[in-house]
Amino acid sequence: MESLAIAAAALRAHKMRSVLTLLGVIIGVMTVVVVVSITSGLNKYVAEKLFQLSPDVLIFDRFGIITSRDEFLEALKRKQLDMDDYEAVSELCRSCDLVGAGSNNRLAVRRGSHRMPGTLIRGVTASIADLMNLDIEYGRFFTPNENAHAALTVILGTDVRDELFPGQDPIGRKVWVGGNPMTVIGMLRKQGSVLGQSQDNLLIMPLNTFRKEFGNRQNLNIFVRPLTGVAGLQSTEDEVRTILRTRRHTLFNAKDPFGVVTAAAAQQVWRGISAGAFALMFFVSGISLIVGGIVIMNIMLVSVVERTREIGIRRAAGARRRDILSQFLLEAVLLGLVGGIIGVVAGWGGAKAVESFSPMPTQITTGLVLIGLTISVLTGALAGFIPARKAATIPPVEALRYE
Repeated sequence: MESLAIAAAALRAHKMRSVLTLLGVIIGVMTVVVVVSITSGLNKYVAEKLFQLSPDVLIFDRFGIITSRDEFLEALKRKQLDMDDYEAVSELCRSCDLVGAGSNNRLAVRRGSHRMPGTLIRGVTASIADLMNLDIEYGRFFTPNENAHAALTVILGTDVRDELFPGQDPIGRKVWVGGNPMTVIGMLRKQGSVLGQSQDNLLIMPLNTFRKEFGNRQNLNIFVRPLTGVAGLQSTEDEVRTILRTRRHTLFNAKDPFGVVTAAAAQQVWRGISAGAFALMFFVSGISLIVGGIVIMNIMLVSVVERTREIGIRRAAGARRRDILSQFLLEAVLLGLVGGIIGVVAGWGGAKAVESFSPMPTQITTGLVLIGLTISVLTGALAGFIPARKAATIPPVEALRYE
């Protein structure tokens, strides 16, 4: 406690120098807190919002998960999946519990003089409600019979309802999609936004109605759920792959002429992306911490020289080497700790500012705060060890003669 009090007094005696010494540590810890909070927040957000695909559902489509330009160019050469492929999977897949299909387009939706451009139009089979766990707030989803007969029925997202039916119940009313009036039969529960992009500016209609309105050349996605759930994903994927490869006369040693998407694969790709970004930013913040440690070491070496006579007096009064060592080491640790506290507070403020002024979510936990403080204390301890050891090894007689 005595060494700690002496260390604190030494820091108070040179306030400006101490503050300037702390800048490197403050910037480094602040960067670590901001980067980790953004990365953690995005990972949680993506897991909960962006990848809403059920863990026991497979999606077969033209592209799959694209991770490079070459993969994208190769996928462009593939033949689109169509209704014949969907019907073949529905009829031939023995391990499939449920099979569905869907396609997307963007178009203006209007009602009277109100018009919403760029609305996401989804044409899906009736089974998609179960496969994608669509949450109907009120009203209902369309039936397989309505899909078979290309009924002019739609389900609206909340953005479309608020724009076209402000303060009204849209159930039973008409909206115009393309050249046809369609009856609203249901409302989706509000989904919110993902990274600033609204998930509620959409309209869902039967797939056959979609194909009749927009033509048969739209790319089709095939959704499959195994009979045995997650445990049967691999066997069902192999069976559907065999069906689709056979339909395309694909050679046994050739790549699949389609892509496969699962919730686990999509999250794995995201983790790879976020890990790379995190490593880069952590490297940048690590440089700040190294610079901060070097500054602390330099200032502590200067402090040892300035206080050489004080060291001699303390040694002559009975202080041991370890007392001198602990005094200067505690001073360096205290510098790091104060810088860490300020850095954590600044990082918390920076993270909240990012969350307030951008679509990126953040997550600050107790563990993150402890990590920031631990890094700062270790930086101070490592930077202060050499100066503290030098101070402890100065001979008392030479220290007393020092002017």
